[in-house]
Amino acid sequence: QVQLVESGGGLVQAGASLRLSCAASGRSFSSYTMGWFRQAPGKEREFAAAISWSGIRTYYADSVKGRFTISRDNAKNTVYLQMNSLKAEDTAAYYCAADSLGSWPGTEKYKYDYWGQGTQVTVSS
Repeated sequence: QVQLVESGGGLVQAGASLRLSCAASGRSFSSYTMGWFRQAPGKEREFAAAISWSGIRTYYADSVKGRFTISRDNAKNTVYLQMNSLKAEDTAAYYCAADSLGSWPGTEKYKYDYWGQGTQVTVSS
């Protein structure tokens, strides 16, 4: 069993930066593909970024590419999402997810076994 706890969300102005963190429990964290998804009100949950178990491979949705950076520290069982140049359309609840099978590129939400409770990001224009 893996538990994921996100933190770092908040209210910022357009153009600002935020860093989200996701702390994971469980001994197998370092073997999981980790992903960040987001869900805006009235919309489906969508893929934002993923990172392979080793941290060598990353993958981004076109909407965040060049602005967001996903990283992980397996020694700390933590995955991060650095979000720069935030836009109003980035406003959403952000969810961390873990895929125990290590699928790649990790864009499909149905492949993730574990989910955090989400952290809200609100960007004012």
